[in-house]
Amino acid sequence: MTHIASLHLTNFRSYEAAQINDLPAGPVVLYGPNGAGKTNVLEALSFLTPGRGLRGAKVGEIQRCYTSSAESAWAVSTVADTPYGTIKLGTGRDPQKEKRIIRINGETAKSQSMLTEYLSVIWLTPQMDRLFLDSAGTRRRFLDRLVFAFDPGHAGRVTRFENAMSQRSKILKENTYPDPVWMDALESTMAETGVAIAAARLDFAARLQAACDHADDTHFPRAFLQITGTIDELLTRAPALEVEDLFKYQLKQTRAQDAQTGGAATGPHKSDLRVRYAAKNMPADQCSTGEQKALLIGIILAHAQLIAAERGAPPILLLDEVAAHLDESRRAGLYDLLLSLKTQVWLTGTDAGLFTALQNDAFYCEIEDGQITPGLEPIADTRYKA
Repeated sequence: MTHIASLHLTNFRSYEAAQINDLPAGPVVLYGPNGAGKTNVLEALSFLTPGRGLRGAKVGEIQRCYTSSAESAWAVSTVADTPYGTIKLGTGRDPQKEKRIIRINGETAKSQSMLTEYLSVIWLTPQMDRLFLDSAGTRRRFLDRLVFAFDPGHAGRVTRFENAMSQRSKILKENTYPDPVWMDALESTMAETGVAIAAARLDFAARLQAACDHADDTHFPRAFLQITGTIDELLTRAPALEVEDLFKYQLKQTRAQDAQTGGAATGPHKSDLRVRYAAKNMPADQCSTGEQKALLIGIILAHAQLIAAERGAPPILLLDEVAAHLDESRRAGLYDLLLSLKTQVWLTGTDAGLFTALQNDAFYCEIEDGQITPGLEPIADTRYKA
């Protein structure tokens, strides 16, 4: 089982220096008062994946207050036990530039995407509770993070599309009569990568739906998933190459409009993830707050089960304050499902009592005033023995 065996933080958010060693493969519980730094630990772990982590933070925003990158840049280092053996993974701020450095076994990696070869990490935070009420862009980014964990190449496709669209927008804005050859090349890139992005989302959504359909919905209701958007809908009726040609034609026809509005009138950047409570046939945004949270947890658990089935190992889960607002029955059901996944899952809460049902299985740490110390001693664990 892939898991984080040790975690070291330097000048990361509220932590000047902190470490947790001898971590087990099962649940890890972080408890302590609000503002103690529990979520900061989960954010550090989320930086073991490509992107800006669970808060979407820029590199410079993570530096501990009262320090500068020139003095000692923030850093996260871990030792992970993986199917490839023990791997040292690290990331941090480049002291010379506003960029993130990735190191794997001491060697600087060429790109963040190399992290996905060793770890798959997904998370759920309180900020995500408004997912179904928020903008289409928020749901699209949520969907793409799930696809990244399943298909690492998706991140590169999204980046290429966004770069090509940005260049096209700049040219259209600055040139009344842009070079048609240049424009055709950029629009070809947008069409090729845009259709590939939409196809990857549709394929993933179908697989995730199958996982939702097979999941135990006793405590967390089954979700019905649908991706909406012009490109997505075309792909359900026509071959990918034909859709690429239609997309290129649309881009060429809307150059004047896009020069005024920026971006592009059509594309995968306009897609949305629609979710319904299957048993009630009710849109998620019309469900109660509790039902929305239960739907979201169900989707995350189904995603973990999908990755376990497809890749042979479940992802590491980061669940921030997920238990506090669940009733006792759902909380017990959640813990049973998490244990059945047999993965490392990090949970946070203000009260260790929220996790009493996990005491035989979890590693506990108390967090207070930027200090991490072992808390309750777990009883001998038997579920994760080989």
